[in-house]
Amino acid sequence: MLTKERYSIKDMVIWTRKESIFFLLYALMITVLYDVFGFTFLDIPWTPVALIGTAVAFILGFQNDAAYGRIWEARKIYGGIVNSSRTWGMKVKDMVSNEHCSSTVSDDEVRQQIKILNFRHFAWLTAMRHAMREPRKWEIFEKHRTNREWSRKAHIPERISSLKDDLGDYLEPDELKYILSKNNKAAALLYLQSKHIRELKEKLLIWEFAFLSLENTLEELFTLQGKAERIKNFPYPRQYASLSNYFVWTFLLLLPIGLVPEFADIDEALIDDFPKIGSMFIWLVVPFCGVVSWVFHTMMRIGTVGENPFEGSANDVPISTISRSIEIDMRQLIDEDDETIPKQFPEEYDVQM
Repeated sequence: MLTKERYSIKDMVIWTRKESIFFLLYALMITVLYDVFGFTFLDIPWTPVALIGTAVAFILGFQNDAAYGRIWEARKIYGGIVNSSRTWGMKVKDMVSNEHCSSTVSDDEVRQQIKILNFRHFAWLTAMRHAMREPRKWEIFEKHRTNREWSRKAHIPERISSLKDDLGDYLEPDELKYILSKNNKAAALLYLQSKHIRELKEKLLIWEFAFLSLENTLEELFTLQGKAERIKNFPYPRQYASLSNYFVWTFLLLLPIGLVPEFADIDEALIDDFPKIGSMFIWLVVPFCGVVSWVFHTMMRIGTVGENPFEGSANDVPISTISRSIEIDMRQLIDEDDETIPKQFPEEYDVQM
């Protein structure tokens, strides 16, 4: 996640501990079979293994670059939502007025209309973050045990409270019922916004130019919503993701079989001059294979986690935090009582959600 979290080697090892133990045990098994039991037929020339490793490195680089591109695009989209939201709040506050009204409209009623338009926007932000957190069948974050451990520990707001409960804080019961009946609830909220400002224009609470300006802002919000939905609903191409996984595991399973004979040759070369070191050198293949396998597999997992930047992992875009920050700023700017303004979602392990 693009926040202030701090990663350490310890955190990464814990995150990949199951696979790390497997790599060490697998390398140890190949070494024991080769050196202790004399299974010298476990011998693959190192050159083809190295060529496979080179190809896998290129594939992982492509996957991580594509995954980072999706994360960065998602972050730019939510950066646009921040800007458009502030623009919406500013325009609503200054453009909704009773200055040109033919009938008498009190200042309290004007403030109420401004509040409704702002609160409906908060509902849109809420509907957006809930929609972005909805699982898709191609999302695989929760399929890893350590990822599920993170999900249980992390404060992911959309998994704690329901959309209905969250929207109830911003909408009247009739509007809430209407919105919940629609498949695309965020789009339905923008439709209600457009209908509302048209009614205000007819009452002369908004003049013609202001109406067009507000409609343009709604259009921009629709555009940003569509861009976010494009990332959410179009997965990283599975042929690349699947083949990357197969190629990496092929290389990792061949790695000890290719390295053990190489270390055995070094062992024989050293044993005459350095008998103590030479007799044990072959066993260094175990930590060496463990480190190399851990690097390749961890890079693959980083790319896999980054494919879907809205799932709620520690590396994802903190859409809940961003949405709540927008709400806090806008409510302060319309001079709401600080006691009524919700608090920011808590951080877990220095990670924003």
